[in-house]
Amino acid sequence: MTIAPDHAQQGASHVYRAMRDVIQSMDDTLPGRFEITKEGIVHDMMSPGGPHEVTSAHISRRLERIMPDDLLAHTGTPDVEDEPAGIMRHPDVMVIAWADLNVEGSIDPRTLVAAIEVVSRSNPDNDWVSKLRDYPLIGVPVYAIFDPRTGTGAVLTDIHPTPDGPRYATRKDFVYGEDVTIGDWTISTEDLPRYQREG
Repeated sequence: MTIAPDHAQQGASHVYRAMRDVIQSMDDTLPGRFEITKEGIVHDMMSPGGPHEVTSAHISRRLERIMPDDLLAHTGTPDVEDEPAGIMRHPDVMVIAWADLNVEGSIDPRTLVAAIEVVSRSNPDNDWVSKLRDYPLIGVPVYAIFDPRTGTGAVLTDIHPTPDGPRYATRKDFVYGEDVTIGDWTISTEDLPRYQREG
């Protein structure tokens, strides 16, 4: 493992904080959602709506019906942030303990039980590629992806070291209509909405 010199680490942290400041200054003026990844700022230009939000709400409600009372499937703010890694993400649904949500500022990603993403029509690689890399890197133990474009998804678990950094070792694919297990809980994917074909 290579350790960057102190001045390099401070430079990376400075760049990350500058990107975070830029996002905060644009957040209320530009549509869409901003996140920070190793490659820089990710801007999903379309604000989520329709099937995306309905899917998030269904997943949240179905999980909360069966989870213990000290956990929730949260769909709001704040972001999940690991400043030393230079990553700030905003899961569509995060399974987290009430006590771990009750903090000032961003959420420590290592307190999440699971991160759940509903694939955006405008930027699917953000969920299927970038977050698939970032979530194990910042210690999120379970990552579930629901894709309204295709009516499919995957649940990824078992973080393990690789030459390219931590990655998920186990992937379980599903199609809408099947039951899916996220962490310790199994929910139905019946009747989840799909995106309408464009044109």
